[in-house]
Amino acid sequence: MSKTFRPYEPDQIFLMPASMQDWLPSDHLAYFISDVVDHLDISAITERYAGEERGYPPYHPAMMVKVLLYAYCIGVASSRKIEKRLCEDIAFRVLAANNTPDFRTISDFRKDHLRALAGLFLQVLKLCRKAGLVKLGHVALDGTRIKANASKHKAMSYKRMKEEEARLEAEVAELLKRAATGDEEEDQRYGKDKRGDELPKELAFRESRLKKIQEAKAALEAEARLEAEKSPEKGEAVVPRDKAQRNFTDPDSHIMPAPGGKHFIQAYNAQAAVDSANQVIVAAEVTNKPTDRGQAEPMMEVVKVNTGQLPRQMSADAGYFSSDAVKNLTARGIDVYMPPDKIGHRFTLPPAPRGRIPNSLSIVDRMRRKLRTKKGKEYYGLR
Repeated sequence: MSKTFRPYEPDQIFLMPASMQDWLPSDHLAYFISDVVDHLDISAITERYAGEERGYPPYHPAMMVKVLLYAYCIGVASSRKIEKRLCEDIAFRVLAANNTPDFRTISDFRKDHLRALAGLFLQVLKLCRKAGLVKLGHVALDGTRIKANASKHKAMSYKRMKEEEARLEAEVAELLKRAATGDEEEDQRYGKDKRGDELPKELAFRESRLKKIQEAKAALEAEARLEAEKSPEKGEAVVPRDKAQRNFTDPDSHIMPAPGGKHFIQAYNAQAAVDSANQVIVAAEVTNKPTDRGQAEPMMEVVKVNTGQLPRQMSADAGYFSSDAVKNLTARGIDVYMPPDKIGHRFTLPPAPRGRIPNSLSIVDRMRRKLRTKKGKEYYGLR
């Protein structure tokens, strides 16, 4: 007797309409995202469509927000990949109610409503606070490098810019001279449908590249003037450092060490502060500063803006440490755990010396001693 298998009929037609609510378990993340968005104020997005009667009806903004939030939560950032998931992934199909916007529609929605989508972060945070998920007892701060949509090879130092500017100016002058004497040849080569004084394509390329270099130089010089205004020193010319760099594709990004520090990438430095009680992000910012030094105080200020108060404690790794940061944060009532020296994950700190802390100890030595105490190890371990 042959083995009996469970029914398998790919062409079976549903006799009754299927309910998408039955496609996923009730505790699935997609349903949580849907419920959260249903309680958010998305009027900043919907108001953009008010009074607009032209064109085909757009996709519902609530559906688009749910799809984007869910995609980002599970690490799908590409609009093309989201479009693919909307056809192949059950969770995406449930959230979209079987709508299938293409990747360009998804990308344009994100671009058109970028500010409003960022504002939704604060609304989610307020919901978390109301639900008791944000305690602000201990906030851990950390940063990560996010690769920019630009190659580090498209960056150029100020010194190279000066050299390239002089070389390109000479090349442009030579090409202009050749173009001025070659009108008749150009007419014969390209025909009468083009101007006889038309410049070679090579010249147009070099002129555009020269323009980019000159614009980048001007931007670096403007940055140097701003720095000089912050800390003016008499007798010094306001000139960028020769090693100052600017990327032509994405001028706001900078070359910085990649995660792990083994090579360099063109990137941004993303900062996140997390409430340790329930792992809720209470502040998130992006900077183009290559290091985390100087970010601790601004990030705690963002926490205060977002939540209405400062945390009682905060921890951050050695990359954030400076004596001024520890001093200023402590003065604001925050118990700081921030090592002046890099501490490996497997490194065990020796116990702290017994007895009273000498008054002569510097902020650096006091922090080293603090992190060697039992409580210091415990609180720093929360990050």
